[in-house]
Amino acid sequence: MPSFAWSPRSNLSRGILWLMFAVTLFVCMDSIAKFLTSRISVTEIVWARYVFHLTAMLPVILWHGPWHLIVTAHPGLQIARSLMLLAVTFLFNMGFRHLPLATVTAIGFATPLVVTALAVPLLKEKVGPRRWAAVLVGFAGVLVIVRPGSDSFDAAVLFPLAGAVCNGCYQLATRALSGRDRALTTIFWTGLGGCAAMSPAMPWLWQAPGPVEWILLLLYGVLGFFSHYMLILAYRHVSASVLAPFSYVQLVLAIISGIVFFHNVPDAWTFLGTLLICGSGLYVWYRQRLQSAATP
Repeated sequence: MPSFAWSPRSNLSRGILWLMFAVTLFVCMDSIAKFLTSRISVTEIVWARYVFHLTAMLPVILWHGPWHLIVTAHPGLQIARSLMLLAVTFLFNMGFRHLPLATVTAIGFATPLVVTALAVPLLKEKVGPRRWAAVLVGFAGVLVIVRPGSDSFDAAVLFPLAGAVCNGCYQLATRALSGRDRALTTIFWTGLGGCAAMSPAMPWLWQAPGPVEWILLLLYGVLGFFSHYMLILAYRHVSASVLAPFSYVQLVLAIISGIVFFHNVPDAWTFLGTLLICGSGLYVWYRQRLQSAATP
């Protein structure tokens, strides 16, 4: 095991570096998924995400033993968390099929606002009027992107919107499991839950992918495992509250990827809505930092 006796500055640098690797892989995954949705069914893409996630974990499974990894003190919460992530994967992939990459990613960044809103009834956290105002501004940004009632409205935006809500529930479940189960146990359940849920339906939905699709499906699943593991490494060095602002690099990379690979240039409304979502998310992060610093 590596030693973690580094200076605070060294820990911060390593944490940011691992986060940058993770968000870069997230954008690679999303770009692969968007490409694949035009060639094969979303159900096959989602199935492959979790099957090849477990395949990438095979050395870890063989080293630790599957029964050692599967043991959890909270099986119900692990199952709920893995199924929530499965729903997130399916909903965002449906969004990628119909919408530009940057649009889906921008709507997905409403997740921290969803987490803030849901933390009140589910975790009994207190949210002050300033953070509620930021949440409302963020959702206004979503409405600017979606533009319901206008000629440019696309009902497919309901997929990433629902995905953002499910992602908020998934992150709350992840927060609840933090410190209760080992990281590898949680990652193992992530792949196991999705694979177990999707595999029974595949004989009836299967359409044989070509060689290129197989390679990309394999890459998609493997990147899913490594990106989440890198995220854990980032949080091992630096707290999530410190790293939160750097996660918005993912949105910048998604815009670049959408322009370069899919020729989707966001319009002015999408840019405005994205700025509102990012600004409100950063303000929520700022208020949480102030609250944490004030708590003895």
